[in-house]
Amino acid sequence: MKTTIVVAVLMVACLLWAGAAGWTATDTQTLTVNAQVLAKAKLTLGVAAINFSDADPDVTPAVAATENPVSVTVKAHTGSGSTVTLTVKADGDLQATGGTIPITNVSWTASGAGFVGGTMDTTAVAAGSWTGPGQYSGQFRFFLANNWSYQPGNYSQTVVYTLTAP
Repeated sequence: MKTTIVVAVLMVACLLWAGAAGWTATDTQTLTVNAQVLAKAKLTLGVAAINFSDADPDVTPAVAATENPVSVTVKAHTGSGSTVTLTVKADGDLQATGGTIPITNVSWTASGAGFVGGTMDTTAVAAGSWTGPGQYSGQFRFFLANNWSYQPGNYSQTVVYTLTAP
């Protein structure tokens, strides 16, 4: 008798479950997701200034910047086939009261994919190049060619790095 009751309860439960499935209602909706990404470029230099200490030209023919190495980070939103470029241009030679050091006496080496070493100039000089969007990190190490012809003084000049992502 107990077995008959158990079987009957199971049959009723199955019928109720099967009938409930017929009472279920569903509905669907679609959602369109849009995102706008514009071309942009972001450049981060690890320091805002570099300094070269005084040194004997016979002992130290190339003076390293005290801040070496300088970290560089490039970020770009651009097309997959577009070329992202980093250039540097000096506003002039190093200037001090009564003296000038040619800006071409400042050079740098580079590490990191796409970054390139070079020599400062008053015209734009390549410092890096990449294809497509992404983030790139590297380091620059700056050097000043040391020379006995420099007059005493505190020399300074502004250089501008420009990152372009078309």
